[in-house]
Amino acid sequence: MTASAAFFDLDRTLMTGSSAYYFAKACYREGLVPLHRLARDAGRALVFKVFGASDETSEALRDRILATVAGTDAETLHALAPSVLEELLPRIRPEAQALLDMHEQAGRDTWIVSASPSEIVAELAGALNLTGGLGTRSEIVDGRYTGRLDGPFCYGEGKAEVIRELAAERGYDLRACYAYSDSASDLPMMQLVGNPIAVNPDRPMMAVAHRRGWPVIELARTRQLMTTVGTAASSAVGAAALGYGVGRWQQRRRDELTQRARRALPSLSWTPWRGA
Repeated sequence: MTASAAFFDLDRTLMTGSSAYYFAKACYREGLVPLHRLARDAGRALVFKVFGASDETSEALRDRILATVAGTDAETLHALAPSVLEELLPRIRPEAQALLDMHEQAGRDTWIVSASPSEIVAELAGALNLTGGLGTRSEIVDGRYTGRLDGPFCYGEGKAEVIRELAAERGYDLRACYAYSDSASDLPMMQLVGNPIAVNPDRPMMAVAHRRGWPVIELARTRQLMTTVGTAASSAVGAAALGYGVGRWQQRRRDELTQRARRALPSLSWTPWRGA
């Protein structure tokens, strides 16, 4: 077991936009969400992408998710994961992937910590070859969701709570751990570790980071290349050539971004900051 880990917020940190919106899209296709609510969630996702979320909107999102899955067979929700991942993976920022790679190379465990459903967060973490994912768990009784939480809402203080439990279980020294987030709502998580790092921070997070001397990094806010090239291959030969070319481009890009990240964060073995 390793002595430390790096914890990453998901929305607007590892990825652009809101993972909950893509979960809602998958629920709509399954008939669990009506069209008018999907349209409303799309508008909220756009606002979130630009301005982030408040405690009130996050709690409302929690309640909508719990209401959506209430009475649903657990296997139905698990079956949605592949289609949600198809939407999320192209939105992972390459610079964020470079940071994940850096921590892995340094021997640290890597975790996603998100308010999104644990089923989706865990699947995404697996697809990214991370140690694991911590998300909001919904209660299941007799194979069906009850519409109640099974543990803390993985938001705000709830994130800190699940990280404390994980650290106790895995023997992490939190003073040697890292946390990445864009939002002041994640201050409980950030203050829990020795190395908090603000990523594309909102104004309140930026103010706290400046006041406490936390590192601040800006990751690209543009959509990934793969979201636009997917329809370019009109034949099997074209698709193969495109896949090879994009693969080579991605590898070169990842190497470049890893070096850029190393320059932005010159050492992954900083003396833990103890003023949090």
